[in-house]
Amino acid sequence: MDGIVAALTEDILEGGRVVVDVDGTEVGIFRLDGQLYAWENRCAHVGGPVCQGVLMNRVVERLDDGRRSLGDDFADALHIVCPWHGYEYDVRTGQHPGDPGARLRPVEVEERGGEILVRL
Repeated sequence: MDGIVAALTEDILEGGRVVVDVDGTEVGIFRLDGQLYAWENRCAHVGGPVCQGVLMNRVVERLDDGRRSLGDDFADALHIVCPWHGYEYDVRTGQHPGDPGARLRPVEVEERGGEILVRL
């Protein structure tokens, strides 16, 4: 992939992220389990800076057979929460958990020779 150098390998440690400007487009790059994920820093809801939001495991409500709440658990899926209105997205897929039509715009990302390259 021919791309633009967005960061260096040491800029994004395991579990970390950077938000960079690439030719006028803000891009959030995340490293999870050794894999890089990159998304345009624009929430599908109203365009907020989603990649700058809090990272947290998805909250799942436990229900009994009568559909009464037994409290909350945290799922394995790591979500990013948009700081403007709280829209959540899976960091690995870019998908909103409740609305399949709402997703983050992916950005191609590759690590090569100590550099992290993106292609818009």
